[in-house]
Amino acid sequence: MKSNRIYQDIPLQCNTEIRLDAGATHHLTRVLRRRIDDRIELFNGDGHHYTATIRKISKRQTVVSILSQSNPEPAAPLDIHLGLPLSKGQRMDFALQKAVELGVSCITPLLTEHTAVKLPEKRLQQKQQHWKQVIISACEQSGRCRLPLLHPLITLDAWARKQVSYGIVLDPRAGSTPGSLPAPPTETTLHLVCGPEGGLNRSEIEGLVQQHFTPVRLGPRILRTETAPLAAITAVQMLWGDFR
Repeated sequence: MKSNRIYQDIPLQCNTEIRLDAGATHHLTRVLRRRIDDRIELFNGDGHHYTATIRKISKRQTVVSILSQSNPEPAAPLDIHLGLPLSKGQRMDFALQKAVELGVSCITPLLTEHTAVKLPEKRLQQKQQHWKQVIISACEQSGRCRLPLLHPLITLDAWARKQVSYGIVLDPRAGSTPGSLPAPPTETTLHLVCGPEGGLNRSEIEGLVQQHFTPVRLGPRILRTETAPLAAITAVQMLWGDFR
């Protein structure tokens, strides 16, 4: 449960005391109403979770004692790198959050020909920090102990040229479906990309095909930009990942 898990970007070790950051302190004491001697779960992205108990509480900080460390989280059988075009409003947050819950290992925000969102540099930096927090919150909620890697925003063309050996691009006009494809070779990253709200144009899809992407469709319906990647992630996880 999210109420029991707190992310801290610091080294964690058994039999030590640490001071939680201001955000975690506020969440624990003001929102969750935790008290001294309550137990919580911490993680820092190293693959473990840590059981801790609250020792001290003040307005500005909470001190906890780390009691135990879990076994490492097993490595995912399918390494999914999601290329996610920018979308408006809360759609981007929703897609990020659910992609993390579904088990992607890496996410790259993308600029495409039909991307309608324009971000100045300062706003983009703020968005990157915001997206990272969305990923952290999704890990807290879903029980993941390793944070998916968030890359900086780049163009679709630049992303596709990064030595892709197995890629899937969602295209409602494609003849193939995920179930008709061969399984990715062992220890191969599966690169998955969907279109923005206006879709990918033919030249973009053709460029992806040249970089070892296979166009696939997800049934007869046109899915929204925040729905399509989640449906695709679920499909490949069912075929080759940890949903089997």
